[in-house]
Amino acid sequence: MSGDESFEPGGTGATAWTTGRIITKDLPAPHLVRLRMHIEDRQRHWPGQHYLIRLRAPDDYTAQRSYSVASDDSDPLVEFLVERLPGGEVSEFLADVAEVGDVLELRGPIGRWFRWDTQTPAVCLVGGTGVVPAVAMLRAARHLGRSDLLRVMAVGRSPEELPYAEELAQAGAAIAFTRHPTSDRPAGPPTEAEITPLLAGADVAYVCGSARFAEFAENLLVESGMGAEAIRVERFGVTG
Repeated sequence: MSGDESFEPGGTGATAWTTGRIITKDLPAPHLVRLRMHIEDRQRHWPGQHYLIRLRAPDDYTAQRSYSVASDDSDPLVEFLVERLPGGEVSEFLADVAEVGDVLELRGPIGRWFRWDTQTPAVCLVGGTGVVPAVAMLRAARHLGRSDLLRVMAVGRSPEELPYAEELAQAGAAIAFTRHPTSDRPAGPPTEAEITPLLAGADVAYVCGSARFAEFAENLLVESGMGAEAIRVERFGVTG
């Protein structure tokens, strides 16, 4: 995202299908694949937005899924972190078949509801691969010098299972491991006592994770004093 505050990134309305080339691919964990792509006719994006990635078979059968953007808009490449889901047509292809240099169909950026405008004080309560939009928000905040506007609580089972764990910690995010005690806290989900201080001054809250996590997080935010109307929720999971 540009430091020019008068610039309005795109992606709030309809976007056309385009193509993107995989520039780098790595597997940060056995069930995860990280792709960094060069996208043709790329529109600038807000942190919190996503793209559709579409696969097309030789017989023209297509399958598509939505993936949040992890990169800041100032990054020359667009970064996606994809969880490999058993039986997932798109995620299994991206993890097991796709190679550097492959060209994929994409449409985006998409999403008005879950985007962060980089100026409104906000808090994120995110879990598992749901940390991806929060990573994009942290990167944008750092790039624009607005890190004071964003507070993040990231939840994972263990350091090995939480994507971007090291980057999140370095950015000052609070981290709760549900099955891994640390020197700072016992294993377990975040508590009202941990969340309440993060809400001070926040006008909006972003929740992203599995359906089960999202329900827990939304309830915890309300119990901690955040108004339900200020909470924006994005759930992910297996798509039929």
